[in-house]
Amino acid sequence: MPVTLRDIAKEVGLSVTTVSRALNDYPDVSPQTKERIRRAAQEMGYHPNVIARKLQKRRTDTIGFVIPTAGPRFSDPFFIELITGIGDEAARQEFDLLVSTCAPGDHEAEFYHRLTKGNRVDGLLLVRIRHKDDRISRLTASGTPFVAFGRSDPPLDYPYVEVDGREGTREITQHLIDLGHRTLAHIAGPSDLMFGSERMQGFQEALVRNNIPVAEHLIVTGYLTQRSGYEATHRLLDRNHPPTAIVASNDLMAIGAMSAAQERGLIVGQDISITGFDNIPPAAHSHPPLTTIEQPVYDIGVTICRMLCQVIKREELVERQIVLEPKLVIRRSTGPPRA
Repeated sequence: MPVTLRDIAKEVGLSVTTVSRALNDYPDVSPQTKERIRRAAQEMGYHPNVIARKLQKRRTDTIGFVIPTAGPRFSDPFFIELITGIGDEAARQEFDLLVSTCAPGDHEAEFYHRLTKGNRVDGLLLVRIRHKDDRISRLTASGTPFVAFGRSDPPLDYPYVEVDGREGTREITQHLIDLGHRTLAHIAGPSDLMFGSERMQGFQEALVRNNIPVAEHLIVTGYLTQRSGYEATHRLLDRNHPPTAIVASNDLMAIGAMSAAQERGLIVGQDISITGFDNIPPAAHSHPPLTTIEQPVYDIGVTICRMLCQVIKREELVERQIVLEPKLVIRRSTGPPRA
């Protein structure tokens, strides 16, 4: 039979109420009494009834994370890093993590609504923020705790962590221009995603600052997958005046772009330069290693999870909206254009 609070109370000669309050760390029980009760509970092999404690707190102690089913999912190193950070922090905070999937679309907000109103989770983590994101407006209106990886448009007052993708893409494009490139292409992310349009703006701004015309025919849209980067690059290299450098909106598309260039017999870093964004683990070990913008995806997962747990517990956030500076990581996939 499992050990109960009554058994511990009998062992230490105190009331069940005192034992319960000691194990739940109430301040009206002295430290000496708490220590005696905890030692007895441990020696007797007591395990608290988790379900009962959750009911008492009126919380599930579970946070939800929904992965979009469009584009790369569980095979994407970006999401693997993010989920690992979220999961590690959730365990430290003694929260469970519910991971689910949902296709983007009109029914998506309703899916999030069911998760929270059905008392399956206490709060949600949002990724891949879109322009005029319906999830954010609905969750804000309902008072549901959530934290996002990304800013919204228009800006709303909600907790988030963001890496300045506009500045990061501007910086990596400038790196290529400083190497001597003047015919640059961009493989953009989907335009409905905030980071996709912000990174494209950063690319265009770098060109304008250097008096380089923005060639619309050298801007193509990918779908954040390796395959889409591969296909987009073949289209770009078929142009009458193909680019000498390609700025991809994420690392997976950049790795796909390198495969396409190499299929054409081009030496990446010499005949053509290619860059990414994210600095996922495979970027350092691609052939050649990829020049990219680093965003600390694992640490971001840890941070947004910690922030959400604080919001759920009604603790004050030290920083409610965090914008991280991008970091340029130069490797061998970039070099001066051929003379």
